[in-house]
Amino acid sequence: MLFSNVVGQKLAKEGLMKMWHNNVFPHALLITGNEGTGGLSMGLALAQFIFCEHKSGQDACGKCAGCSKASKLEHADLHISFPSIPPKSGSKAMSRHYLHEFREFIQQTPYGTTYDWLQHLNAENKQGNITADECREIIDILNLKSYEGGKKVLLMWRPEYLGKEGNILLKLIEEPPADTIMIFIAENIEDILMTIRSRTQEVKLAPISVAEIAESLSTRSLTDPTRAAQVAHMAMGSYTEALRLLRHTENDLFPEVKNLFNALFTANGIGIAKFAEEWAKAGREQQKNFLTYIIQLLEQAIRARYRSGTSDTLPTAETEFVQKLAATKVSLEGFAKMIAAITDTIYFIERNAHGRTQFHALALRLQYFIRGQALPV
Repeated sequence: MLFSNVVGQKLAKEGLMKMWHNNVFPHALLITGNEGTGGLSMGLALAQFIFCEHKSGQDACGKCAGCSKASKLEHADLHISFPSIPPKSGSKAMSRHYLHEFREFIQQTPYGTTYDWLQHLNAENKQGNITADECREIIDILNLKSYEGGKKVLLMWRPEYLGKEGNILLKLIEEPPADTIMIFIAENIEDILMTIRSRTQEVKLAPISVAEIAESLSTRSLTDPTRAAQVAHMAMGSYTEALRLLRHTENDLFPEVKNLFNALFTANGIGIAKFAEEWAKAGREQQKNFLTYIIQLLEQAIRARYRSGTSDTLPTAETEFVQKLAATKVSLEGFAKMIAAITDTIYFIERNAHGRTQFHALALRLQYFIRGQALPV
């Protein structure tokens, strides 16, 4: 993994490089960021950079032997720890039992979640864990000499799964062996032992911008620019969520939104009935994505009305639609009620409510809010 493959996070990358080139790189680093912001990808890129034999100023070369081994997670001095489950009844959960599976998982989706990882292991309802035995093994391994004569790197993904067993690592973190770097990658910092947090230097990852998500989806040929922009707006700063949305968003959603609002503003009963009928046939994830997209456009319309402008990442057609919606007589309260009604509909759909009833009822409620009328009792 190269830094150039990590989506967004320009400031974090620059901060890491500045510490490295100024020879003030910490021996214990804590990378924190919400799910989907790229913590694991950043950690993998940093590990490859450390092992690279021909570093540039800002990235690994991607071609040397060190890069080749690190990119495959096969470098002898790269030690990886992650939540795992016992391989069989009566045995202990240890990362080393699942290194092959973890390499496969990273190759498939470096932005995968812990849930995705445990499902990859067919863990079912079992809870992942980083055990006390693994902590002791980490201490033993890092106290050995480097196999290749350079630095040793521990990459621990999700130290939140350590629990109180993490106290076993405190002395190692305080007084590491020479040329040892420990990289902890976390999402829920409040779940990490304060004793560990106080002994590490934190690097925070920000939510990824809409423009960065859209550009990545498009340049990596995952979808066309229009669909990439729609998905990016719905992803809420998470590249993981963007990839999930892409799997469940089969086509351009905007024409459907435009047809719905044309029917709402013209009181076209046949159009509203057709909308409810057609979207009742869609899959639940597709239904939720469609409704979430409408919320995003309504929020953009509010911004356009009160802040003089829309997001420059919206495609031209959506920008024109948002501007026209902002220019209507729908009140701010009306927009708020529309968003609340759509949010409620998403809630009911998640709980397997009857699709056609929900969509038809939603459309009727939206009509009342557009007109500024109270719902009939």
